[in-house]
Amino acid sequence: MTQTPATLADFRALLANLPAADATATAGAMARNGQLTKPPGALGRLEDVAIWLAGWQGTDRPRIKTPQVAIFAGNHGVVVKGVSAFPPEVTAQMVANFQHGGAAINQLARTFGATMTVNAIDLDRPTHDFTEMDAMSEADLLAALLIGWNAVDPKADLLVPGEMGIGNTTSAAALACALFGGAPDDWVGRGTGVDDAGLTRKANAVRAGVARLTSRDPLSVLAALGGREIAAMAGAMLCARAHCIPVILDGFIACSAAAVLHAANSAALDHCIAGHASAEAAHTRLLGSLNKTALLSLGLRLGEGSGAALAIGIVRAAAECHSGMATFAEAGVAAG
Repeated sequence: MTQTPATLADFRALLANLPAADATATAGAMARNGQLTKPPGALGRLEDVAIWLAGWQGTDRPRIKTPQVAIFAGNHGVVVKGVSAFPPEVTAQMVANFQHGGAAINQLARTFGATMTVNAIDLDRPTHDFTEMDAMSEADLLAALLIGWNAVDPKADLLVPGEMGIGNTTSAAALACALFGGAPDDWVGRGTGVDDAGLTRKANAVRAGVARLTSRDPLSVLAALGGREIAAMAGAMLCARAHCIPVILDGFIACSAAAVLHAANSAALDHCIAGHASAEAAHTRLLGSLNKTALLSLGLRLGEGSGAALAIGIVRAAAECHSGMATFAEAGVAAG
């Protein structure tokens, strides 16, 4: 049984000593893939996905039966800088929509047979404006990481972490800029639909937040610039790794949470696959920094875990083709 971390030091220790995929299952899946009734490589990336999934599920015949979508919501103090087209009250309103089944993510989760949980984190207590002070104290960061950790169902065989939080594309851009460098303008985008002036305010906020950093330790950067929902997603991804549960990454904000783990340990996202490349300007750039190639590119920019939830279908299809298809010997088909 995996022990729940109790301190930030515990999280750092886990990041330094992560479980790996099952090499025997991976080798078995590769061998099986070479015997299936198809020309070598004919299913393209579906073959790679199935073999990746096999390693994390610990079987040469992986299947997706109990996927989980875990949504986290938080409010951001940086919205006082005019970085969002919507007021922070929308976060709580959307949480209610999730809880009543009315959002896009509810429909996608139901379509692909995923359970869905919603975690609203201190919506009446936004993070601090990170241009003026650290967004979160160490205690706030730890609490959010633990909310994410505890939200993961250990019996899930696939996890999609998603988010809701007005202002969180600015926080995500600041995290990406701090962790990977470049100019603030490289990382900011329209988010919920800000105009040119709003885009300039976002870049200025990112610049100010990164400039006041006193540490580039990834978890310290997360406390300084992140949001509670971003920290919770990082905690959920790390819990999934501890339980060897594969993860589908969503858009720019979810990937900013993943970036914190990647910055701490370049192998920290081996159990993760990128569900889609969103229309948010810097998402493809961030995926490149994480060494991830998206499964889908459909112009989505909703968040909520929606693009990753949609990719559950691709991952499930990969598993079914790999595990359900007959081998040449089983089908009595002559191999080439």
